[in-house]
Amino acid sequence: MSYATPVRDIRYALKHMAGFDTLAATGAFDDLSDDLIDAILEEMARYCDEVVAPRNRDSDLDGARLENGEVVTTPGFREAYQAYVDGGWNALAFPESAGGQGLPSTLAVVLIDALNAACMSFAIGTSLTIGAAKAVKAVGTDEQKRLYLEKLVTGAWTGSMNLTEPQAGSDLSAVKTKAEPVGDGRYRITGQKIYITYGDHDLTDNVVHLVLARLPDAPEGTRGISMFLVPKFHVNDDGSPGARNDAHCIGLEHKLGLHGSPTSVMAFGESGECYGTLLGEENKGLRNMFIMMNSARLDVGTQGVGIAERAFQQAMAYAQDRKQGRAPGARTGAQVAIYEHPDVRRMLYSMKALTDAARGICYANAVAYDLARTSPDEGIRESAAGLEGLLTPISKAWSTDRANEITSIGVQVHGGMGYVEETGAAQHMRDARIAAIYEGTNGIQAIDLVGRKLTGDGGAAAKRLIGDMRSTSLAATASSNATVAKAGAALGRAVDALSASTDWLLETAAGDQEAVLAGASPYLRQFGNVAGGFYLVRGALSALDAGLAEREMDYRLTILGFYADNYLSEAEALTSAVTAGSASVAKIDPDAIRGL
Repeated sequence: MSYATPVRDIRYALKHMAGFDTLAATGAFDDLSDDLIDAILEEMARYCDEVVAPRNRDSDLDGARLENGEVVTTPGFREAYQAYVDGGWNALAFPESAGGQGLPSTLAVVLIDALNAACMSFAIGTSLTIGAAKAVKAVGTDEQKRLYLEKLVTGAWTGSMNLTEPQAGSDLSAVKTKAEPVGDGRYRITGQKIYITYGDHDLTDNVVHLVLARLPDAPEGTRGISMFLVPKFHVNDDGSPGARNDAHCIGLEHKLGLHGSPTSVMAFGESGECYGTLLGEENKGLRNMFIMMNSARLDVGTQGVGIAERAFQQAMAYAQDRKQGRAPGARTGAQVAIYEHPDVRRMLYSMKALTDAARGICYANAVAYDLARTSPDEGIRESAAGLEGLLTPISKAWSTDRANEITSIGVQVHGGMGYVEETGAAQHMRDARIAAIYEGTNGIQAIDLVGRKLTGDGGAAAKRLIGDMRSTSLAATASSNATVAKAGAALGRAVDALSASTDWLLETAAGDQEAVLAGASPYLRQFGNVAGGFYLVRGALSALDAGLAEREMDYRLTILGFYADNYLSEAEALTSAVTAGSASVAKIDPDAIRGL
């Protein structure tokens, strides 16, 4: 089944749901006309649909492999990547002074959406390179920027993030990789990293590794971690690749999905000759790495949107083509497409409504990111920064949890044909599964939401957003459109429930952290449900004001009504799970399980 980038849905989410038009008022971008945006979206769609999407199935069947110490990627990936670089896609949102195009980061997030729907195995490597470029731009020395920044910005070289070690998964305080100063500004790096996405490949002639390691006198724990820039090939003074560094891929992980993405086991300094340079201050590596991590978390949430979109499109096409059973209520007659059966349509509505809601959340997160950095108004910058911080764990966790649900529903729509590999529906489910795990598991995102983003400012950002949600629900309830009015009322009830959960968490945080942590995941799910409904309702109000074409407006309202009935109502019920306290997750007695 061919994939088509949903340009109409993307345009709708930008304009009506996420508030993209507010970026023009910052004055930071020379031309954000509708014509320019349309041209970018159309060209983006052409590249994703014609160049990248045809590689998706191949990436699953003929994935990356390690041959004679070198990583070979899926056939066609090298050509697709060169077209990516030639098209200037990696440089989209970087400043012109760094070799970029000076466009909003929101458009880079849109590209992540489209690329991951086209081929998630291909797209994931580009996100890591963008994150590495941001880190070098933020904390690199003048010399590091001269040698590496433009190559990373354009994508001529790729970047990788090297955190995890065999004994140190999510707990980075256990990192053991060492960095010893040589005396000439370089450091000798020794250690092993695992799960390194695109740690090695054949797409470019250099890979720039950002590596977490410890200096000899570093304090214990996360306070003693520094970050180092370690190239695959040393870089000559003129910027060309030089001698091979002692940084090698010694194995590729055999994974459930993303077979086309080379997930590397990296050995640094096995021969004692791996050298890198300090990136940022000593013992500030974790803080600097979060420049990449925070960017990557929104990117991963958007990956969830992309793979969900791909699964929905395939399920929708299959449901219209596959004939089985008679029309509801008919005892005789020809078989009908399974789309005619209400339960199949319910599954398709679920897939579409959740995808649209997740897209709205992620795009609004991206707009907040841009406003926080470009608005000339200090108050807007501060408010946007608070919203960005709040939405980031929601974007990452809620969108990827829902992507797992959506891709699983996609298999269900296919029935038995979804369970076998022939249709490709199972690939979407397998590929999507990792997104809830990497860049901080979704449980960690929930902890971040309640432990830092909610209580860090005393709930100010959350209460501002809840206030905006309540205002939107009141405006929608007063609408003359019956569907919008009903959805507005549902949003209002869901906001009340979210507000009650928020107040309980803020009140409980000082005295019972275990109770707060026990409610973290249901709170994130509740917040995501309500945020998704908020952006859908806001989109409908905006579209009605803009006089959207009747046929498209009817379509948007149908999706909104389904979401309100099924997911805003779910949000209301989650307050009891949030406020149940730690007793609801008391430790399970292993002996009782064994029946002893």
